[in-house]
Amino acid sequence: MDWATMSRADRDAAYNNGAAVPGGLENIARWAEASAAIRAAAPAHLDLPYGTGERNRWDLFPAADPKAPCLVFIHGGYWQRQTRETFACMADGVRAHGWSAALPGYTLAPAATLTGIVAELRAAFDWLEENGAAHGIDGPLIVSGWSAGGHLAAMMLGHPAVAAGLAVSGVFELGPLRDTYLNAALNLSDREIATLSPLRLTPVPKPLGIAYGTAELPMLMADSRALSTCRAAAHCAGFLLPVAGANHFTILEQLRAPDGDLTKAALTLVP
Repeated sequence: MDWATMSRADRDAAYNNGAAVPGGLENIARWAEASAAIRAAAPAHLDLPYGTGERNRWDLFPAADPKAPCLVFIHGGYWQRQTRETFACMADGVRAHGWSAALPGYTLAPAATLTGIVAELRAAFDWLEENGAAHGIDGPLIVSGWSAGGHLAAMMLGHPAVAAGLAVSGVFELGPLRDTYLNAALNLSDREIATLSPLRLTPVPKPLGIAYGTAELPMLMADSRALSTCRAAAHCAGFLLPVAGANHFTILEQLRAPDGDLTKAALTLVP
């Protein structure tokens, strides 16, 4: 696509996953229902504060073995929608293999800048590193996330507590977003585009799996492929996983399923 010659409507459409997948948002309602049941069944380690913000909370689901790997899943929503509570079911796949799971919340734009969101999540990982064992989570942390959460997972890969990552359907170059409807809430600065775009940063030499659906929007597929190429050129461990036929929403079913492509990919990341 020639971004320079596209209309504003076409640029907006290039990132509008809800419009691109008719009925796609119904998946989120279904995940929220499943996640509510999971949270109700395991309430002992929910809503744990790591900061002063209303959304600065962890939901933890410790495994029977405190030393088991832990999937940390960061929710999406273009940094301005959704909640951690909706996505507890995304840990179903790895929990079936004896893993723990943890889901952090964060302040949404425009109440927070993207700089502020990244800082909050770094503070969240600081808290989990210090306090996780007290809640039964003392194994390697595998950070994952979807959509905007995929971007945030890539940004958290460098945290000392993180062993590896799995970024799903992420946005890794922020520059084009300034020409779309998404920037009304994000109000991205030149500095944020330069310092918070994973494609502009020195790759972190930890294993990172990068997954996308082959039925996703072209801009998102291109970002995943470009990040994989960048990391390969820097000799960083990891893999690129195109999930055949999956769109921006159905790809997450591969993380919910114990034998799903994303679950199996996560299992390979344990050091």
